[in-house]
Amino acid sequence: MTLFAIRDLTVDVPGRRLLHGLTLDLPQGRMIALIGHNGSGKSTLLKVLARQVAASGGSVSFESRPLGDWRARDYARRLAFLPQHPPPAEGMTVRELVALGRYPWHGALGRFSLEDHAAVTRAMAECGVSAFADRLVDTMSGGERQRAWLAMMVAQQAGTLLLDEPISALDIAHQVEVLALVRRMCHETGRSAVIVLHEVNMAARFCDHVVALKGGRLALQGGPSDLMRPEALKHIYGLPMQVLTRPGGSPVAIPA
Repeated sequence: MTLFAIRDLTVDVPGRRLLHGLTLDLPQGRMIALIGHNGSGKSTLLKVLARQVAASGGSVSFESRPLGDWRARDYARRLAFLPQHPPPAEGMTVRELVALGRYPWHGALGRFSLEDHAAVTRAMAECGVSAFADRLVDTMSGGERQRAWLAMMVAQQAGTLLLDEPISALDIAHQVEVLALVRRMCHETGRSAVIVLHEVNMAARFCDHVVALKGGRLALQGGPSDLMRPEALKHIYGLPMQVLTRPGGSPVAIPA
């Protein structure tokens, strides 16, 4: 099934076009990587899907409905967006942060119900942050904080997660931890995730589907095996690259 149907999508800012007539389908129930060089349009596309940036032309449908036909609260119940730089959580505990994910269900003035409390508890358990429930978010490591933000998205009970460079500030161990968690969330619970990534090897290792952009245009879409070919990588990044095979069959791309 199709999660997002994107047709002839164009995004303009004064003096520049960021996306040029982009047409593609993003599959449902998959972990999808958006890759490409800096300025290729990855974050712009993600923000269009999150309704943070308006299209200049073309159309986007989510679950077979045009984006504009979704009411804000209904959309927030179906889709959660984590920007590259989340807002400060100063003075908040992990439990309080995760509880913010319940906002689309009860609103600013609604009372927190037993169902809300249960959703928060389940989300913290799923993301492995239950032990940190009463810790201040700003005292945690980068990887722990990112899992707390993911728990907030899980508490939102959205079936689709949009993440803009969620591992860019993490060390390698926490990068693997966060991407493995998102992959498990997709494969075990049927969620969909669209993730902006810079690390091509991480995209190939963890993601089911890859969309590569170049200069605001579609350069490639397909599975990891379609991506991990020297000619495909050179087309995307403009750099000769080799693809090596590790023991166990996992490919790794390195500059030639």
